[in-house]
Amino acid sequence: MRRCPRLRRTALIEGMTTMLLLRFWRSGALAIFAGLLASKLALCEPAIAPSSEITRVDLEKPFNTRSPWRLVAIQGPPAVDYGGNPAPGALHLCLEKGSSGPCDSVPMPPLESGASPTGWEPHYLSVAEPVYPQGRSARPLLLIITASMHAGDGGQLVVTQLLDYRSASDTFERLYVHSTGTNNNEEVRFIPSGPLEGAVISAEPTDNAPYAYWVEIDRFTPERAYRQVLRYRSATRYNDGNSLAVIDSEMPNIERRLGLWSPGSPLPLPVGATKQCVRPHLKNAELWCN
Repeated sequence: MRRCPRLRRTALIEGMTTMLLLRFWRSGALAIFAGLLASKLALCEPAIAPSSEITRVDLEKPFNTRSPWRLVAIQGPPAVDYGGNPAPGALHLCLEKGSSGPCDSVPMPPLESGASPTGWEPHYLSVAEPVYPQGRSARPLLLIITASMHAGDGGQLVVTQLLDYRSASDTFERLYVHSTGTNNNEEVRFIPSGPLEGAVISAEPTDNAPYAYWVEIDRFTPERAYRQVLRYRSATRYNDGNSLAVIDSEMPNIERRLGLWSPGSPLPLPVGATKQCVRPHLKNAELWCN
């Protein structure tokens, strides 16, 4: 982002104003030039607008880094979302290599072809913490989940990322990134324990009937990478009345397809749902609790 110090910007305005009045006041070029000048100044404005640090996560201890790395989140000035409601300002995330070191931006995934970039930058930081794909005795990954402003229909763009620390180069490297909306029960979930420990599961709606979900499982490998091991069309249908999240209702299918569960064995239940799911059963090949 180009930075425009206030003193320099003031001098620029005064100089251009004088030139415009003297040379272009009789022609339509005045309006054109003024518009170009205003647009240039607007590009500089975010760099001098007020912002504040909202989160600083120490990475040195949990990741045993060679340098005192920190994850820093800086929030821009307050905004208004597409529903006309107050919203937090744009969020800038960076990895800081010590108090005097550079602050490298955490990249966001590229937008789909033809999508407008306006309003889809992150404004909410939902998660920023170490997670353990191979148990707490092994090296962690850094899980970051951000969300955009709310659209007119209430939806958001949610981005899930997993970063790994590479000691040899003293850097963080992104291993996984996935973005979804929020209005159709889609979800991306890191699995912290159990038969799928360390995996990331995503569920996103299909585009055609019968409306279901594409379920994708990426597993953590010994080479410290993520590899897709399964993708299928769910038994769970959109708006079918099941109160469970899609990933939970599909867990018997996921584990069966990966050889981790077989019919006749106890059904895999949602984490923490033992008391709430008192009558687990399969209905149309999906898990139900009611």
